Amino acid sequence: MPTDEREANELLARLAKALGHPARVAIMRLLVRREGCVCGEIVDELPFAQSTVSQHLKQLKEAGLIRGEVDGPRVCYCVEPGAVALLRALVEGL
Repeated sequence: MPTDEREANELLARLAKALGHPARVAIMRLLVRREGCVCGEIVDELPFAQSTVSQHLKQLKEAGLIRGEVDGPRVCYCVEPGAVALLRALVEGL
């Protein structure tokens, strides 16, 4: 958890920016509903092209909201529980 209000504001703004596109929100909702990691099903379940999904996954991963684990030739994605909990706490603190 951030140590002061300024730090909390900056962190919340960074996480909110990562969620600032409807496609990224849809990806997060999908991943939150899943228990484990998701590989190719993300593209199958969302109305976006593979390249679009990949771009948004990259942004979510850079923000620390998700993690990607290599599983053979694929990368499986899942939410980063600590980051999601932090996001919830920051929003509740508004």
